[in-house]
Amino acid sequence: MVVGDFAVELDTVVIGSGPGGYVAAIRAAQMGQKVAIIEREYIGGVCLNVGCIPSKALISAGHKFQEAKHSEIFGVAADNVTLDFSKTQDWKNNTVVSKLTGGVEGLLKKNKVEIIRGEAFFVDEHTLRVIDEDAAQTYSFNHAIVATGSRPIEIKGFKFGGRVLDSTGGLNLAEVPKKLVIVGGGVIGAELGGAYANLGAEVTILEGSPQILPTFEKDMVKLVEKEFDKKGIKVVTNAMAKEAVDNGDNVTVTYEVDGKEEKIEADYVMVTVGRRPNTDELGLEILDVEMTDRGLVKVDEQGRTNVKSIFAIGDITPGAALAHKASYEAKIAAEAISGKPVAIDYIGMPAVAFTDPELATVGMTLAEAKEAGLDVKASKFSLAGNGRALSLDQTDGFIRLVTTKDDNVIVGGQVAGISASDIIAEIGLAVEAGMNAEDIALTIHSHPSLSEAVMDTAELALGMPIHM
Repeated sequence: MVVGDFAVELDTVVIGSGPGGYVAAIRAAQMGQKVAIIEREYIGGVCLNVGCIPSKALISAGHKFQEAKHSEIFGVAADNVTLDFSKTQDWKNNTVVSKLTGGVEGLLKKNKVEIIRGEAFFVDEHTLRVIDEDAAQTYSFNHAIVATGSRPIEIKGFKFGGRVLDSTGGLNLAEVPKKLVIVGGGVIGAELGGAYANLGAEVTILEGSPQILPTFEKDMVKLVEKEFDKKGIKVVTNAMAKEAVDNGDNVTVTYEVDGKEEKIEADYVMVTVGRRPNTDELGLEILDVEMTDRGLVKVDEQGRTNVKSIFAIGDITPGAALAHKASYEAKIAAEAISGKPVAIDYIGMPAVAFTDPELATVGMTLAEAKEAGLDVKASKFSLAGNGRALSLDQTDGFIRLVTTKDDNVIVGGQVAGISASDIIAEIGLAVEAGMNAEDIALTIHSHPSLSEAVMDTAELALGMPIHM
């Protein structure tokens, strides 16, 4: 190992190159800072390599497979539809993921961000060491932004390895399993459960709470449960997973429901019960950086820790573990370092589940708004009344706006149905900008389009619906 005996000077150093880290590095460079980014594994982080992006690729492949098999309603029929999953995985890895990660690396270089490979460890509040297989180098910095993300939680009785998978292993299977058990029915478990069911697997989801997708409202989740039932996905709620035994050619999962122990055999079991922040092995304790009891880094409204030179963003800070949260916080932290009067404001933070149908929410739910003391109402418009949804044969779902009763200000909204992940953006803009229902109702929406349903919901909120 080559050891550098002098400190390389940097203005700002970013640790981690995921959606938080690479955005922070680019924005800091745009603000005139001399920036380096440290990455121990792969550019783009979990999201681009083994998370958000590859999972959506598998979800899309599952949809294409099902459309090829079942489009008779459109007068389209195909015989002997087959799936070559090796080609699916090759497309996912070598076209989708590689193109995006290569693009991110190109953006970093374009913005003159130095890429340093290795593991970072803080020495003091202005110095860190980077170690890789061949060398160790000391760097001094004015400011550091920690964006090291998170990793899957391993639970007792389910040690990762072999046929016991984390989400990364679940995304990289060489074949579609005949039977798949998923422990954890949150967003990741529900998304991948639906994807593998569409690809031909027999899926069982074990969820510890009374409802899958517990962060979404019940009327939204019911639509997913209905679709799961159609696909033959078995959902067991209030289930406590106890043990997985790898038998070599299959795995036996033991779980408990209502005090009764059950066993199920499958080709693989995938555990998706949450993620743990990557805050260990960085040396943050040397700096006395304040942490929560969950290992999250405490930060102020600009992402600054109690150590003035150290910032933290993304999954390692309190709040939802969302890629777009990390990217948003990244810009705030980078601009704060440059002296800009910026602050984190989560009013319009959307959350999405890429299930069938998609679910999305932004701002407050009706219950949350009432709990906050607001006098509000909810207006709900069914996609069955939308011409574009009908022409797509995708009428299951609805749009809901939560508005104040006195002046119809939009404080939140939910979308369940086709393209919810895109439709939610208009509602998010309305929440962020403090718009009212009339602002949306008077905005001309293209026809026929799914976005018209947002306008229809706004008109409903105003008491003047056309399409109801």
